[in-house]
Amino acid sequence: MVWIILAIVIIIAIALIAIYNKLVTLRQRVQNAWSQIDVQLQRRFDLIPNLVETVKGYMTHEKDTLTKVTELRASWADAKTVEDKAKLEGELSNTLKTIMAVAENYPNLKADQSFNNLQAELSDTENKISYSRQFYNDTVTIYNTKLETFPSNLVASMFGFKASTLFNVESEEAKKAVKVQF
Repeated sequence: MVWIILAIVIIIAIALIAIYNKLVTLRQRVQNAWSQIDVQLQRRFDLIPNLVETVKGYMTHEKDTLTKVTELRASWADAKTVEDKAKLEGELSNTLKTIMAVAENYPNLKADQSFNNLQAELSDTENKISYSRQFYNDTVTIYNTKLETFPSNLVASMFGFKASTLFNVESEEAKKAVKVQF
């Protein structure tokens, strides 16, 4: 009888260790996925000064848009949480869409090789950001599901695992068409 109880205790201990290790692994994947988004967003923010400088000479009427891009870039360093960075990312995406839409009205700018190169780099970065956001949200969903399902929810609560936040940038403003006014 003692051997049976000992075997049950060992099986439970092994199960607890396996669940704990799985939760730690998923939490690390979430952190890694977030860092991938962060890297791509930082890459985009690093491209912005070049875009602003290239566009400045052509877009004399859109000074407010260029100023907003610069301000958003400056506030990026202060953003610490996923929610803060998601909000900034959404605002910047809308502002960059406006710049690209306004560029259509400047044939010389559209023909500028530097602008075209920056536009291509930004487009590539936007695709990477989109993929990274999707990967992050998929990873967070798997992790959060594991935190809520039995028996891993018991282990998660014992060791203080917390749910992660999904990366949502879709605001009502982002759903609207870009307005271009002169």
